[in-house]
Amino acid sequence: MENGTFTRADGPADAPVVTWLHGFPTSSWDWAPLHQALGAGRRDVTLDFLGFGASAKPRGHDYTLTEQADLVEAVWDAHGVTETALVAHDYGVSVAQELLARRGEGRLSVTLTAATFLNGGIFPHLHRPIRIQTLMVGPFGPLLARLSSERQFARALRAVMSIEPGTSELHEHWRAFSRDRGNRNIHRLLAYMAERRVHEERWVGALVDCDLAMRFIWGPEDPVSGAHVVPEIRVRMPGAAVHVLDGVGHYPQLEATRRVASAFDD
Repeated sequence: MENGTFTRADGPADAPVVTWLHGFPTSSWDWAPLHQALGAGRRDVTLDFLGFGASAKPRGHDYTLTEQADLVEAVWDAHGVTETALVAHDYGVSVAQELLARRGEGRLSVTLTAATFLNGGIFPHLHRPIRIQTLMVGPFGPLLARLSSERQFARALRAVMSIEPGTSELHEHWRAFSRDRGNRNIHRLLAYMAERRVHEERWVGALVDCDLAMRFIWGPEDPVSGAHVVPEIRVRMPGAAVHVLDGVGHYPQLEATRRVASAFDD
């Protein structure tokens, strides 16, 4: 735990580093099956963003993606990371875009070697939030957050996944999110949707102008950031590797772990 941020580094200290940025509303546990499928040979740096998983969940806090990017840089410093690849999903893609923007401005604390993105709102104008997300950022958001339940949480995850997880897996995700009553912060965490629009020009520019090796691993059945995003990726970043996983929804790393691992090998 660094400054209230749950973090870990796994793998040989001298191996190439990969930093994994998770999505909303889950945690770094998302990546565990993929790490296993990929095997050894890396140093995996993971963290739970502030407000998620085992990290601190302050009440009344204004959660921002830019603050989460600050925390990623602090985690790199804590683990002595000077060079790393990025892998990001959902909420984490915006944090990654902020880090890419800092790189482009010459003020990132590490050297980035590559970037991989899984389903997320990389182009805010194409983001299609599900109904409960829209309600949570409305005037009744604080009340809805207090009334949130495991049943509602599971329903929301199932709504964006094509290959549904089992009940026990969903329960573990809920346990992580609701730890220390973190579910009561849902409406505050969802402020990221508005923040994406504020930073849209800078963040999209950082992505499309990036000179790193870029890879996109995408589930087209995702109603939030699915098939409708792929044409924009191909047009805006023609040099990027794009892997579309038929039949997969918003969580490729959980729904089709081995297929995602294979995409990393291409």
